[in-house]
Amino acid sequence: MARKVFFSFHYDRDIRRVVQVRNSWVVRSEKETQTFLDKAEWESIRRTGKAAVEKWIEEQLSGTSVTVVLIGSETYDREWVRHEIKRSYELGKGLLGIYIHNVKDPQLGADTQGRNPFDYWTIERDGRKVPFSRLYRTYDWVNDDGYKNLASWIEQAAKDAGR
Repeated sequence: MARKVFFSFHYDRDIRRVVQVRNSWVVRSEKETQTFLDKAEWESIRRTGKAAVEKWIEEQLSGTSVTVVLIGSETYDREWVRHEIKRSYELGKGLLGIYIHNVKDPQLGADTQGRNPFDYWTIERDGRKVPFSRLYRTYDWVNDDGYKNLASWIEQAAKDAGR
């Protein structure tokens, strides 16, 4: 089954790695994915203000079943990635994380592994705070063969969310 997926990531730091991941999926005709904004479009939306960015994120999440968080070395600290994770959770989307630090940027090579952004959010269960990282799976694009497994990871995240 084709899934409409939202990709969340740190644009400035990771776009060349993200393009490699995204392109490995979209070349397969049965898949469906979001379009990418170029930097000028993203900056234009961001300059318009917080409400405009939130509106854009809501529009992008509409109709999706899964949010894939592409985790680079600085993704954890990104305000909008955190917002996208929170909204995806609130909307009942499937969530999964993929470490992309081992994907070689054509200009900079591999990077250092960053913190898991799912650790930022917690929910209360049985009187204890449980981080999202205990609820949602994470993979490494290179070590876990993301090219081969992305579709199954997405499908599993959707099923885990009841979608």
